[in-house]
Amino acid sequence: MTDQINQFLLFIDSLLGSAAYFPFLLLGTGLFFTLYLKFPQIRYFGHAWKVVSGKFSKQDAPGDTSHFGALTTALSGTVGTGNIGGVALAIHLGGPAAIFWMWATAFLGMATKFVEVTLSHKYRIKTEDGTIAGGPMFVMEKALNMKWLAVIFAIGMIVSAFGAGNMPQINSIAAGMRETFDIPPIWTGAILSVFLFMVVVGGIKRIAKVTEAIVPTMAALYIIGALAVIFTNLGNIVPSFMSILQDIFSGSAASGGFIGASFAFAFNRGVNRGLFSNEAGQGSAPIAHAAARGDSPVSEGFVSILEPFIDTIVICTITALVLLSSGVWSEKFENDFQRTDMQYVAGDISDQNQTGLSSLYGHLVGGERLDSFNGVINVQDGIAVSGGYTLINARSVAEEVSYRFQNQPYTGELTINDGRLASSAVQDEILVTGRSLLHSVPLTTVAFTYSPFGEYGKYIVSIGLLLFAFSTAIAWSYYGNRATIYLFGQRGVLPYRMFYIGGFFLASFADTTIIWTLSAITIVLTTIPNLLAIFLLRRDMRDTVNQYWVEFRKGPID
Repeated sequence: MTDQINQFLLFIDSLLGSAAYFPFLLLGTGLFFTLYLKFPQIRYFGHAWKVVSGKFSKQDAPGDTSHFGALTTALSGTVGTGNIGGVALAIHLGGPAAIFWMWATAFLGMATKFVEVTLSHKYRIKTEDGTIAGGPMFVMEKALNMKWLAVIFAIGMIVSAFGAGNMPQINSIAAGMRETFDIPPIWTGAILSVFLFMVVVGGIKRIAKVTEAIVPTMAALYIIGALAVIFTNLGNIVPSFMSILQDIFSGSAASGGFIGASFAFAFNRGVNRGLFSNEAGQGSAPIAHAAARGDSPVSEGFVSILEPFIDTIVICTITALVLLSSGVWSEKFENDFQRTDMQYVAGDISDQNQTGLSSLYGHLVGGERLDSFNGVINVQDGIAVSGGYTLINARSVAEEVSYRFQNQPYTGELTINDGRLASSAVQDEILVTGRSLLHSVPLTTVAFTYSPFGEYGKYIVSIGLLLFAFSTAIAWSYYGNRATIYLFGQRGVLPYRMFYIGGFFLASFADTTIIWTLSAITIVLTTIPNLLAIFLLRRDMRDTVNQYWVEFRKGPID
């Protein structure tokens, strides 16, 4: 069943985030505003730090939070599993070259976020409960008179709150807690669900206070652990940068257990994971920034320029250097295989010769597909004793594979249909383990042990992930909350919160691959209508920025 669900989600993703047009749409919008506004991410970078430091702040300005509070809330929504697991997944799928396209997404995204945040702050409103609400849905309705588009965006934001901001976060936390502390995922989900409820019922003011405390702490902890790995492997830093840059337009070559990736894979996965990481263009962060105190919407736009820089260009780069300098990204490790990562192909294929590598490359990267294996595998004491097939797990040839049933080595037959373990009462309970590549959080966790901290390095990842991802779930609860209020008013808030907490709990023990595929789909649902809206308001944006500087010359404004 999980295979069928994942295959359906992959089909949907192929029409959205993984479609050829999407990276060009996202980067093209960022490039347009970079040129149209004359490189705001460079020209206004220094001024942005002055604004966020409170140099021009006025306590009596309308709004619910400070510039710093809005920044940390938005950062808590972006700095999360995308920085820990998302970078690892991008490298796993697209090779080191994918990191360059994450950088490109961040640089151009700084301009995109400047625009979407400024417009959302400009067209914000005061709600029934006296708080400030804003976001692309209000921009679409008030500035463009496109209520229909606003409704589509708001629905997409609620779905994204679950698919991007909620479920991947707790799933990654639970995986980290299980790997490091052997805590069952269901217990992690139950405990954190209670804490999440306690925070989100307090609204934006409590959320901002919590994130102001969590974000600096989690960033410091994570960076210390990462730098320990980087300095331990200092001799590999230059080669790591070279591996990112040398294959930008050709794709990444095979290395170790990694069979290589095409330019299309590196480009698409880098852009997609870059968007998941910094959310520039997605329309989520503007909802947090709309609540910031300030008289000028442009001042809050300046603050938002810093987000993709901090999130992707700084933190994601540090993670990438950890993975590349330690070499773990192309090494095989003992791990439990997830069904959605496994596929049996016909024939004995090796990744140790060029013929085998070429066949695997075509199969995994989009060339000629290998035939799926159909038949029966005989297993004795947990080890397969029949051949004629190759097991691929996590896009690599699996080695030293063993099968266990009810914690004991399995003996018997395994039925394989169309390259997958057939579903049955016994086979659904069989645990498959072996050596293969890792991806997502487990890969980063292993990399952090390649330092003087040794095995203790994985605790840094687990604790850092707990803070990163939990704060992301907090921020996204607010984004979905604002979209719910837009669609249904205050009466929709309580049901939304209950569903949000329930989804958070259930995702703690759901299939990781399905969760990440779902996240790739949901982030696009808001991005496309949001990019359309800000492009249509390009002249409004330019005039608003020009007016800001006219007023600023008369005296600093907030």
